Amino acid sequence: MKLRIVPARTGLDWVKGGIFVFRRQPLAMAALFFMSMAAMSLLSLFPLIGPALALALLPSVTLAMMVASAEAMQGRFPTPDVLLVAFRTGKERLRHMLQLGALYAVGFLLVIGLSALVDGGQFALVYLGRAELTEDIVQSSSFQAAMWLSMVLYLPLSLLFWHAPGLVHWHGVPPVKSLFFSLVACVRNMGAFVVYGLGWLGVFALGGLVTSLLAGLLGGSLGAVSGIMVGLAMVMATMLFGSIVFTFRDCFEPPGRSAERPDDEERPAPPRPPGGPAEHD
Repeated sequence: MKLRIVPARTGLDWVKGGIFVFRRQPLAMAALFFMSMAAMSLLSLFPLIGPALALALLPSVTLAMMVASAEAMQGRFPTPDVLLVAFRTGKERLRHMLQLGALYAVGFLLVIGLSALVDGGQFALVYLGRAELTEDIVQSSSFQAAMWLSMVLYLPLSLLFWHAPGLVHWHGVPPVKSLFFSLVACVRNMGAFVVYGLGWLGVFALGGLVTSLLAGLLGGSLGAVSGIMVGLAMVMATMLFGSIVFTFRDCFEPPGRSAERPDDEERPAPPRPPGGPAEHD
């Protein structure tokens, strides 16, 4: 495994890659993302351990969307069985993915727990769906402080786990090492990731503008506007998850054939993003 350093402009290629792969297979990608979120929502309903189980599933969902994007870019229709890709690649990698999920759940709950020190747990309850979000709560200074603290703390957690599912799956890297390599790759390519983040902010802002225009055309119908907002948010989130595989492919050299498992022929390698940089040593 070898780290690549890419120019900052590559971040825009990653954004375009996520949009392109969605345009190529819109129904399949949206359906897979919806099923993934539905599975996490159902898990979160279990008493006590439900939210932790749902959080532990996120690395597997990320990997599933990466594989689905790879399938779509290679001209294949991503079927629902990609949602189980993390659980059918051998016992060792299955164990590693489960460990990765457990580490993510612990890290996220730690972030939420630290935010509770600021506002007594109000933000945590709202975020986990255990309390209703009201105008008074939103305007609370302690709630806002807890929200901003969570966002700041979640950034390094996100960088740790950004590439980790792909490293475990395609490179066979153990969980803890995958977190280290993921963080290093993100930091070394920080310019590209900043552009990538700004690009998605622009896409989401454009989505908000479209929603506002449609709301005006529909006469401000609350039900219609809510439906449009939810649908558009799902589409943009699907595109975002679909773009992760392009960041992974540009940050790491692909594994050699000698390092692959016998069943790797059945798993697509991460695709090149449209207009992405050429490979280099």
